[in-house]
Order: sequence, then C-alpha cells, then structure tokens
Amino acid sequence: MIYLRQVQSKLIRGYPMQASSTARTITLADAVFPRSGLLVDAALVVGFAFFTAVFAQIAIRFPGTTVPITGQTLAVLVTGGALGSRRGALSMVVYMLLGMFLLPLFAPSTSLLQKETIHFILPWAGTQRPVWELSSGGYIVGFILAAYLVGLLAERGWDRSARVSLAMVIGSAAIYLVGLLVLAWFIASGATIPGLDLTYYDYIVGNNVLDKTLRGGLYPFIGGDALKLLLATMVLPGAWKLVRRFRDDSPPDK
Repeated sequence: MIYLRQVQSKLIRGYPMQASSTARTITLADAVFPRSGLLVDAALVVGFAFFTAVFAQIAIRFPGTTVPITGQTLAVLVTGGALGSRRGALSMVVYMLLGMFLLPLFAPSTSLLQKETIHFILPWAGTQRPVWELSSGGYIVGFILAAYLVGLLAERGWDRSARVSLAMVIGSAAIYLVGLLVLAWFIASGATIPGLDLTYYDYIVGNNVLDKTLRGGLYPFIGGDALKLLLATMVLPGAWKLVRRFRDDSPPDK
C-alpha cells in the first residue's frame, strides 16, 4: 500500500513510470479524482463540453471576416490538458454534436455580430447548425484534434513542465490546420453567407483565395491566440501546484 501511494505521488508530480518506453503519467483530472469511474468520466466529458460552449459566447467581431474571435481556443487547450487525449477529444466530439443537433452552443452567428461588435456570454446567443454549413466549422472539428494532441502530451507530463508552452502551440496549430482548409473551401466555392446577400469570396478582403483565407482565418487571431496560449500555459501548471499543495502525501520538491 505504501509503495502504491509513493508511485501515485510521483505520477502526480510528473515523474513517469519507467516500466515501458511509452510511459504515461496521470492527468490533472486523474489527480483530482483518483478513483474516478465511468460516471465521473462522463461528467467531466460533458462538463468540459459546456465549459467550451460558455467560452464560445465570448465573441468579438473582426471586420472583413466571418469567423469571430472567441475564447474557445483557451477552453479547448485546457480541456485537453486536464482530461487527457481520449476524454479531451471525446469532450470536443460531444460539444460538436450537441451544437449541431440539440443546443445552440457554437459562437454567435455572423448576422448577429453585425449588430454588436462584442458579445459576452449573456444573453445567450449561440448557434446550432451542422459544422459543414459554418465557415468556422473547420475550427470546431479542429478542436477534437487539438484536444487529443494536447491531452496526449499532458499524459507525458508536458502540462506540468516548461514544455507546456510547446504543447499549447501544437494544439493551436492543429485547430488552424483544419479550420483554414474548411474556410478556404467556403471562399473558393462561392457559397453565400447566411443572413447576408454576399458570398464569402466577396465579403472577406484579399486578392485571391489563399490571401483571403489567411486574412479571414489567421491574421486577425494571432494576437488573441497568443494571449490565450499564455493563459493556458499558466492555468495548467498552476492547477498542478494547487493539487500538490493539498495532497498530504506529496514528496517535497527536489
């Protein structure tokens, strides 16, 4: 029993098991709920899906693009880091499916943001539509990949070391990879923006499809995402410090 508690303490502090070359450490959720079962896992998955939905309602309209600036990236990165690869990715799948078929969980629509530049959570103004009908749908799909990758790295201790910043950059890049590809398709296809009598090609500024894609889906978000990355790199290590502080059996720092 004493040996098992020592092993768990080492895992919580980020020391991997040496039994195999693909050693995995426990995640933040595992440290907070060390004896979690299916019900706890389900609650965490659904809870973080709604956590992301709340951050989707922190939206800022940026002129010349149909993709709003939101707090979702921060929520996604924290979700992956806290839950790990499988539960993190599953949480984003739940978020996507709920927003597509059951509840208005996605960011406010382009037509609504034409009326207000900044929307902060209330009154709730979420969107419920299939992701293939949203120019921001690729980013939502990218959330799944990002949560998985960040979670995978968190399971290897990156969320409690200096490498946490790199993990967040990798997760953010995954979101952009999928998001920009889908946005480029909307621009190139000549699709019309719902609620506006304009095509995506005509609405988004730029000289060609590539230029419009970068102007409409990347450049406006670099500054905000850098801030969200900074916050995410502070949240996870900070949470681990709290876990260590409140655990009586944690060994002292070396």
